[in-house]
Amino acid sequence: MSQNGTIRLEVRNVVKNFGGLQALAGVSFTIEGPQLVGLIGPNGAGKTTLTNIITGLLKPTKGEVWFNGRRIDPLRPYHIARLGIGRTFQVTRAFRRMTVLENMLAPGLVKHPYMSRKELEKKALEIMKFLTIDHLRYEMGSNLSGGQQKLLELARLLMLEPDLIILDEPFAGVHPKLQRTIYGYIQRVRGEGKAIILISHDMESIFTLSERLIVLNFGEVIADGPPEVVKEDPQVIEAYLGRDDEEDLI
Repeated sequence: MSQNGTIRLEVRNVVKNFGGLQALAGVSFTIEGPQLVGLIGPNGAGKTTLTNIITGLLKPTKGEVWFNGRRIDPLRPYHIARLGIGRTFQVTRAFRRMTVLENMLAPGLVKHPYMSRKELEKKALEIMKFLTIDHLRYEMGSNLSGGQQKLLELARLLMLEPDLIILDEPFAGVHPKLQRTIYGYIQRVRGEGKAIILISHDMESIFTLSERLIVLNFGEVIADGPPEVVKEDPQVIEAYLGRDDEEDLI
């Protein structure tokens, strides 16, 4: 957190070009304090590009990203993770030749490089129990189902103890029972005073969970506000779902 104990992410006029294609066209917004912000938009709107810039996987063509009073866009991903930003990926990235426990120790060492293995294992087991995957601790990553891999990725994220969490499609391809576990995870994180950016095409979930929605289209922010206001915005309805699908947004 910042020196005054407040979480603050500032995206300042971020532009990203890939050759002649402009993926982001001057995106700006601020997230301050513990809140859950939904980030939505049609495919190709720039959501993944933006999160990759925030977490250091891509560098902006122009603009800056600040976190808790420090400019972070020039930093490497592991450095940004240590500062308190963690994320999941739409396609899970578990180490397939490592056990679930070993998968969790890796991010633990990023956050706490001098913590003993015994202490890290204790922390990992507590998180696994919360996410109901403690029985899988010695299972290889390659043997996990898609839903179990999602839960492992969330567990790895908690090992980083982030102040800001970016969840990229956490409900996609997950059994309804596991979805409830992920809901519980999100509610726990909210209760701990963290900030969350939730990216999802599950509109029911994102409208239920989010306090604020940011909508991207063609690399620009076209709406930013409470879900009940954003869902009535004609520009959002047209850009995100099309003129004939307004009822799906509601």
